Amino acid sequence: MNTIYILLTNTGTMFTKAIKSVTNAPYNHASLSLDMNLKKVYSFGRKQPDNPFYGGFIQEDFIKGTFSWYPETTCAIYKLNLSGEHYNKLLRYISMFEKNSEKYLYNLIGLFGIPFNKSLEVPGSYFCSQFVSEILKRSGVDLFHKKSALVTPDDFRNVEPLELIFEGKIYEYPQLKGWINYNPNRYTNFPFRKYVKQQLKSEQRKYYFRDGFVKPKKILMEQQMRKMKNITEIFDDFK
Repeated sequence: MNTIYILLTNTGTMFTKAIKSVTNAPYNHASLSLDMNLKKVYSFGRKQPDNPFYGGFIQEDFIKGTFSWYPETTCAIYKLNLSGEHYNKLLRYISMFEKNSEKYLYNLIGLFGIPFNKSLEVPGSYFCSQFVSEILKRSGVDLFHKKSALVTPDDFRNVEPLELIFEGKIYEYPQLKGWINYNPNRYTNFPFRKYVKQQLKSEQRKYYFRDGFVKPKKILMEQQMRKMKNITEIFDDFK
């Protein structure tokens, strides 16, 4: 037998809050991992952490990807045992997605069909739970016996073959902490000016620190922006 892992997460972004207001589910993103250490995790989601509208097939990156922007992300991790035949099929499908990653798009339209129990499928497009369900189904493991475009992340919490092995903050997952050595809470000071200068000069629109991590302190940035706005308003009053 071979074991894979289903990762359900909630980053707390505006987008996931909007979904949660409809689904009332604790997790709104699903990914598939080939290993317990979460080094090979696949899904459909943001290709750039700071751009929620540019999505597609991705390999999740816990160091420089979207999760690093939201260190308080909560998660539930489940394991699923597969036969050798099903596992090998799964690997072949993952490889196909990797080789043609630029051809796949995020199925945003499909999300609007779920509340109405309407399967809205777009060729070459998937949303996260649709992808995980579909790739398992193509590998011979049909967990839900319904169209993949109707599967939500919450569905994975209620299916019997899956076994919960961890629930809590994603960066407190022991196996993840064991290999990335990342403690996002230890960063308390954010060089706002340096960040802004780098943003203006760089085409990548990212700031990498010496340890290699993206600095995601968006809350502090917003606070600084509000302070700058308040100062501007004060000067305007004196004009």
